[in-house]
Amino acid sequence: MGKADRIIEEMAFHNQVLPEDIPKIDLYIDQVIQLFESSFAESKRHPDEKILTKTMINNYAKGKLFYPVQNKKYSRNHVMLINLIYQMKSALSINDVKLVLNGINEKAAQKELDLEQFYSSYLSLQQGNAEIFADGLKRQAREAAEQTAGIEESEELERVLLIASLVHTSNLYRRAAEKLVDEMAKGAGK
Repeated sequence: MGKADRIIEEMAFHNQVLPEDIPKIDLYIDQVIQLFESSFAESKRHPDEKILTKTMINNYAKGKLFYPVQNKKYSRNHVMLINLIYQMKSALSINDVKLVLNGINEKAAQKELDLEQFYSSYLSLQQGNAEIFADGLKRQAREAAEQTAGIEESEELERVLLIASLVHTSNLYRRAAEKLVDEMAKGAGK
């Protein structure tokens, strides 16, 4: 098995909060945290890493990244929105995440949007993204190996080239997402 295959296997793309994993009853904050911890356990870089904390959720609520909870309980919709926030915050600023989700929040709060259907569409796209990523990673690993072929002690150079290539690719995707956010902001009259 090559480096790319090993990395792909260890990345646990399947880790996700699926609609069927979310209880049909409203949850307290500790239950939401436990749901995320169990769903993303294999995705942690370090065993002591926290996926989600009370402070994070409270900051999202104060920042109005999702519509208000009722009686300190989080609905299924809240859990889905928190997962979207969790996924987006690693690449976008909190203000950008708020802008992106603002319309979704309003529609979900007014029951004008079937958030579960939207969320399922998101998960479907995410699955496709994992396949695209796996193919791209294999190609980038092959290219890094080709670039360093014949160089003495090339393993470190190959690894550094692959890391640099992956970071560059990540930056390209982040910048594309930011461009789309900026277009949303212009459309919202910001």
